[in-house]
Formats: sequence, C-alpha cells, structure tokens
Amino acid sequence: MPSENTAPVIDCLKSLGLTKYESLVYIGLLKTASATASEIHEISGVPRASVYTVINQLLNKGLVSVSQSAPKRFAAFPPEDAIARLMSRIERDAQYCRDSLLQIYRERASLRTGTEELIWNIYGIENIRKRLIHLVSGAKKEIRIIAHSGIISPDVRQKLTEMADHTRVEIITPHWAGDLPLQKNMQVYLVKLPDIPKEMNAGKDMLGGGVCIIDGRSVLVFMGLGEVEAVGLFSESEGFIRFFVRYYNLILDRVKKTA
Repeated sequence: MPSENTAPVIDCLKSLGLTKYESLVYIGLLKTASATASEIHEISGVPRASVYTVINQLLNKGLVSVSQSAPKRFAAFPPEDAIARLMSRIERDAQYCRDSLLQIYRERASLRTGTEELIWNIYGIENIRKRLIHLVSGAKKEIRIIAHSGIISPDVRQKLTEMADHTRVEIITPHWAGDLPLQKNMQVYLVKLPDIPKEMNAGKDMLGGGVCIIDGRSVLVFMGLGEVEAVGLFSESEGFIRFFVRYYNLILDRVKKTA
C-alpha cells in the first residue's frame, strides 16, 4: 500500500484502540508472511528501540502471533480476525464503562433528598429562542406558551407549527404572524397588551416576556427582548413547575372568559 494511502487506515485503527506505531507494525506484517523484529523495523518504519514494546502490545491484543524459533518471527492475524477482536474489546470496555457509570449515577440518585431545586440562567434573546426551540422539539404531549410576539420569531413559529402535527400546542400572545387557519392540534389566543405609560417607553423591551411549559415537566420563563438584556430561567424542579403551571392556568382562564 502506498504510504499516502495508509493515513486513513491508521486513523481507523487508532479509533479501534491501536496506537500509530501499533498500526504501522500490523500493516507492515500484513505485507509479509512473517518477520523478525529487525525486519519489522525495516518494513514499518517504527524505531528499532520501540519494535519489541509494540509487538508485545499487539500480542496482548491478539493481533499477531509469535514463533518459538531463534530469532523469533512474528506474523499478523488476518484482518477479519483482528478487527473482530478489536471490536470485541471495544464492546467489552463499553459495557464495563456503561455499568460503572450507571452505578455512579444510581448512587447519586439515591442520595437525593427531594429538595433539590436547580434553576438555570439563560442570557440574550437569541439564546432564549434557541433554548425555546430545543425544548419545543422535545415535547411529547403538549406545549403551552404565553409569550410576547417578539419572542415568537419565524424559526420558533415554524417549529411550533411542525410540532402541532403530533403534539397539542397552546399559545397566548398579542399577535400571531403565522399562516391561518391553524393546524388541528394548535390553538392561539390573541390578547391585547395593556397600554404602557409614556414614562416607561425607554424600558419597554424589558416588559416583553413569557413562559413556556413542556409536558408539565419543564419550564422556561423569560423577560426582555433585548439582545443582551433579555434573561431566561429554566428548570425541571417540582416547585418551579407548579408555580408557573398555576400562573399559566390563571392567565388562560382569564383569556377564555374575555374572549
């Protein structure tokens, strides 16, 4: 194999757990029936001082065999056998890793007291919209949103419309720029915003906000429309969710009565 064509193969072998020198020696041995350590150095280009170390590593991985002659000669197992052994080793290591990590995770879960209330901060309107799209994309049953129309960008609106194919979507907003009529599983309530006193015009962008509830299991609440000033809070904690579910239901009841 020309040297310029070995690089991709070496990269693949490295992904299967071999080092560069191990890959070079194994490839070199495939070119000949058998070879001594000195010949392996000539074939592979691996430094003479490193050849025996590399050969021992390949022996441990079951990729080469060794004769009992003097001097010792080494031969590579066929690629189908070698790759199968490497894959088996990876699967075994992955299983061990998964079991060990699961044990760590379960130990952590068993130590929970039920009072953990994690709330994550999100800054900037674009980051809030990205998180909103991400949350909406993972909905299984329902999406409930109260939001200033400035939050519902075309990308957000498109994702909400797509999700309505299999998820109930309920939106309360002062303005809806999307297509009409709406899809079967989609309900939009239009609510006029209250008038803002003139003296508050300078900070009106901070008055835009809303809340998004996904499947009753996670909540994103946000305030502000500015690129920097906007801030959001995300949580899956029980207390946080209960508070905003009640808030949403109160707003929805009022909207329905005045509709």
